Amino acid sequence: MSVSQTGERAWTAGPGERPVRVSLGHADVPASTVSGSPSVSRQVHGPPRAAGPGRVPLGRPASAPAAPPGHAPMGVPAGVPARHRPTSGAVAAAVAMPLADVAALGATLAWVVMSTGLPGWLAGAYAGLAFTALSVSGLHRLRICLRVADQAGRIIAATALPAVVLLPWLAAGQAFQLVATAAALLIAARVAVSAALRAAHRRGRLTERALLAGDGPEARQLAGLLLEHPELGVIPADVLDSRTELTGPAARHRVTRVIVCAPAAPGDDLARLLRAARALAADVCLATRLPGLGAAMPGGRQDEVWGIPLVPLRRPAWSAQAPLGRAAKRAFDLLAASVLVVLTAPLAAVAALAVRLTLRRPALFRQVRVVGQGKLAEIVKLRTLGRHGDPDTSWSVPAGQCGALGRVLRVTHIDELPQLVSVLRGDMSLVGPRPERPHFVRQFSDAVPGYTGRQRIPAGLTGWAQVHGLNGDTSITDRARFDNYYIEHWSFWLDLAVLGRTVTSIAAEATTRKHGPAGNHGLAENHGGN
Repeated sequence: MSVSQTGERAWTAGPGERPVRVSLGHADVPASTVSGSPSVSRQVHGPPRAAGPGRVPLGRPASAPAAPPGHAPMGVPAGVPARHRPTSGAVAAAVAMPLADVAALGATLAWVVMSTGLPGWLAGAYAGLAFTALSVSGLHRLRICLRVADQAGRIIAATALPAVVLLPWLAAGQAFQLVATAAALLIAARVAVSAALRAAHRRGRLTERALLAGDGPEARQLAGLLLEHPELGVIPADVLDSRTELTGPAARHRVTRVIVCAPAAPGDDLARLLRAARALAADVCLATRLPGLGAAMPGGRQDEVWGIPLVPLRRPAWSAQAPLGRAAKRAFDLLAASVLVVLTAPLAAVAALAVRLTLRRPALFRQVRVVGQGKLAEIVKLRTLGRHGDPDTSWSVPAGQCGALGRVLRVTHIDELPQLVSVLRGDMSLVGPRPERPHFVRQFSDAVPGYTGRQRIPAGLTGWAQVHGLNGDTSITDRARFDNYYIEHWSFWLDLAVLGRTVTSIAAEATTRKHGPAGNHGLAENHGGN
């Protein structure tokens, strides 16, 4: 390897290979050869750079000739058998740490049971709780940097917590021996597995593909470092600028990691990029030059590429956009909505009859709403107004158009009970961003930052914005911000909190506004704000 005066590092190519030239500040990484050891080399071919907009030059200058036809995309080592290609290797590498933990905990149980006579059921309970604590703590996430010392403190905490829970059934000596043995064996097993993974990575096995998103020098620098250090086990599949859509390239390259390197991107572009990355079935990290950001997180929760800190984005298996989270949320919606339909059916029937007799019009009002990304559905509520303007384009409801019955139905939100049927059909959820009319969705999507992001999950009967008083003629920007917060921090506890606060806020509102003007709440007939 040689280092030029411009800061470029070059590797001598083997027979039939092209040389690598990587600049760690601003240079391009062309089709390249990376030598992990004197006897093992890996050839990585770069795609033709004239491949269309959105791609950051990673290989050669624009004036250089295109790569020869037939070369594999960057990140697919030429001549490597399919069984060794990064996608299958990523799966094997990802289960390595959990399997190491199982082996270490099994050895712990065998030793402690034989040496102290600990009952088998108690030992099994400890092992199960310890494995769960490791998983919940994020210690089963496969890091790029396999340094075990960073996570030693969290490993010890994960082994100590189950012993504290089981103290009523454990003697003090048994508890200490369990914790000490489990922590020592877990750390030893992880050190051994990390060494084995690094060795496999150097031979081009058990590797992963990564997309690097960002149009600054940081993305090219990271790409160069990943190629320079094959022991990290991550091969850059492509580098895209911050305005490029990620879903297509991620699927095409079958990446398991996305590293966002866009410190200079405008705030809206960076937020869009991060949200798009989090929606992928990939581990997502943010590389940033903001000073002190890495220090704000515990070292064991960060990742690293040769001294460059990476901040993993929160993407738990139970998030609102993950398959498990969507399935669990849907199951809860079906169960809770079924119960609520049965309990509120008599009240809804009486209210519908009162509307029919008072307004002399059909009791149900129907309107098409946007209930998700590109999804429309007909939403139904009890009618609260007589004849009025175009409900699809009129924003506010004049107070004088709503009679006494309409005010009561709106303030108590009884007019929205028919939407429980939409929840059962799967058009809506109990909790989520409120549905909006297409006319206003088009307007707000162009004018309000983050508004499009709130459509990532199904619309809801109530929402995080609504329990903070963002109903009716209130700030759409605030609503979008609260809705996006809900999506990114979703949990069962948050849903239960929203439902509980909905009940208390309705009661408080009914008390304070029972003699006031008609409000614009929930799914108003000619008011899209909720």
